[in-house]
Amino acid sequence: MKSRLGARSPSRAPRLLLLALAAAVFAATQCAATPDPVPEARTTIRILNGRVIGVGDGDSLTLLVDREPIRVRLAQIDAPESDQPYGNDAKVALSTLAFRKQARVEVVDIDRYGRSVGEVFIDGIDVNRTMVREGHAWAYTRYSHTTDFVELENGARAASKGLWALPESQREPPWLWRHTPRAPHPDPGPLACGTRTRCSEMANCEEARFYFERCGVHTLDGNGDGTPCESLCE
Repeated sequence: MKSRLGARSPSRAPRLLLLALAAAVFAATQCAATPDPVPEARTTIRILNGRVIGVGDGDSLTLLVDREPIRVRLAQIDAPESDQPYGNDAKVALSTLAFRKQARVEVVDIDRYGRSVGEVFIDGIDVNRTMVREGHAWAYTRYSHTTDFVELENGARAASKGLWALPESQREPPWLWRHTPRAPHPDPGPLACGTRTRCSEMANCEEARFYFERCGVHTLDGNGDGTPCESLCE
C-alpha cells in the first residue's frame, strides 16, 4: 500500500500547478476585459448666480454676487461697439433681457481684462443665443466652439432682424471695427462740462473721465465698474 500511495503522490504536483496556472490566466483575462474608467467630462470653471446691476454694451454686463460686482463678457457672441451703428440698440436689447434680473452664468474662461466669460441664463432664457437669434449680435466665430450660433446668425440675416436691417455698409463686424483706424475727434479744447452724455461724443479717455468724474455723467459707465467708456479707456 505504501508503495502505491508513494507512486501516486508525484502526479498531484503537476495537476496543482496546472490548476494554479489556469486560475492566473482566468484572472488576467478578467482584468483585461475590464475597461478603463471613462474620464470625467470637462466642466465649466464655476457657476455664478446673482443680480444684473449694470449693462455695458450688447455683450457685457455686471453681476452682483454676494455683494461683489463681477464683470461678465457673454461668450461666443460679439455685439456692435457703443460708437458703432446699432451699438446703443444692442445695449438696450441686452438691458431689456437682463437688467435688474437674477441671472445664472456658466463661466468658461477669464479674458485679458479680468472679465468672466460665460453663457448667461435668465428665467430659462439663453441670453447669448437670444442676442444672436434676434439680430443684436454676431456669432463670434473666433471664440465659438459650436455651430449653432452661426445658424442663429444666418436665420437673423435672412429675416433682416436687428442689425441685419441696416444698410450693408453699416454692418461691419465689431472685431474689425475695433482695429480700423478712424479719424480722430477734433480737439475739444479746455475741458468743461457740457451736454455730451454718450461715449461716441467723447474725444478720448481723458474727456470721458472728466465728464464722468467732474460732471457726474454716470451714463458713461454702463456696467457700473467705475470705468467710463471702456472702448476708449481700456
